[in-house]
Amino acid sequence: MRKNYVKARPHAKVSVGESVRIIRELQEMSQNDLSKLSGLPQATISAIENNRIALGVERAKIVARALKVHPAVLVFPGWELETESAA
Repeated sequence: MRKNYVKARPHAKVSVGESVRIIRELQEMSQNDLSKLSGLPQATISAIENNRIALGVERAKIVARALKVHPAVLVFPGWELETESAA
């Protein structure tokens, strides 16, 4: 089955802040909307999206809950699972 599999190459690197912005915009949500849902100030949302402050574990949980995604989607946007070959 796997012999026909071709791994896709990444087209762009996405930062944590960009992943928050992309997911928020895909849900047609403004920063103010996310602020209301998460309880975080809009200025904090902006700072996260512009990579001026780190998302951090606790904020990742809060933002992920508001966006209805798993926190790992936000924290590890470019992470790829490396396949290990059996020895």
